[in-house]
Amino acid sequence: MKRGRFAPTPSGLMHIGNARTALLSWLQIRSADGQFILRIEDIDKPRSRPHYAKQAIDDLRWLGLDWDEGPDVGGPYAPYVQSEREEQYEAALQQLLDQDKLYPCFCSRAELQAIASAPHGLSAEGPAYPGLCRHLTSAEREERTAVKQPSLRFAMPEQPVAYMDEAAGLQKFASGAGGDFVVKRADGIISYQLAVVVDDAAMGITDVLRGYDLLDSTPRQLLLYEALGLAPPRFAHVPLMLGSDGNRLAKRHGAISLASIRERGLLPELIVGALASWSGLHDRTEPIAARELIKSFDLNNVPKEPIIVDDASLILLGLEE
Repeated sequence: MKRGRFAPTPSGLMHIGNARTALLSWLQIRSADGQFILRIEDIDKPRSRPHYAKQAIDDLRWLGLDWDEGPDVGGPYAPYVQSEREEQYEAALQQLLDQDKLYPCFCSRAELQAIASAPHGLSAEGPAYPGLCRHLTSAEREERTAVKQPSLRFAMPEQPVAYMDEAAGLQKFASGAGGDFVVKRADGIISYQLAVVVDDAAMGITDVLRGYDLLDSTPRQLLLYEALGLAPPRFAHVPLMLGSDGNRLAKRHGAISLASIRERGLLPELIVGALASWSGLHDRTEPIAARELIKSFDLNNVPKEPIIVDDASLILLGLEE
């Protein structure tokens, strides 16, 4: 049975870009009679706010989406909130440490900014880390630890990564793509890369549909799955929605947050209909309930290029003045 999930980060209000990803992920699983899971990814505690998590749950239900397991309904793999799952992340870290897959990094933020001119790594991750701390001796590590708490980096193996993306097609990444990456920050916060791998494996997720902006994270996550002896899910990365200026249609305008849309009295079927039309799931823009799209859903119909939503369309729908 297929098991999919939507996992918002509660650091701000959900916008229609988030809503589209949630809708597509939900349709992918519901059309296969699978199980859908909601998980709150609040592992970055300084950026996360509980009221945004509650708002996300309310917004998704308003949109017409439901889930079989989640923070508000429970389930066999609870808790469904990352900040309550830290023991599992620490266990995974220890497993990687025991295999010598991790090493302490003492580089400061200033030092990392200074290598900004280094060869660019993965587009979503910034410049590739050049491995400055990878080959420190035990004595050097001990000496530096006495002065500064280090982060932990995953040592990328010298092997290329390739996989077949359900939406984006065959993906190939060069050996060491993006450089060694942080799995635990110096302040103790677990990285997204590790947390998402541990959680998806623990919750039996078989299919992950997410935005194209996270495509570059996939080789890192696949290597973590391999290092931890876990089976990876199938991935599908869909193109983003862009505004007429070519920028991401996300936080560009506060009016396109779902909370703002709801406050203005717009119907959820109107938003679902627009998202379906823009995403190639419906041949015209008209109000439609999310459940009406399940039977005809086909991931192959979703455009392979970024979706440009012009200001006129937003105004026509009442999403922008």
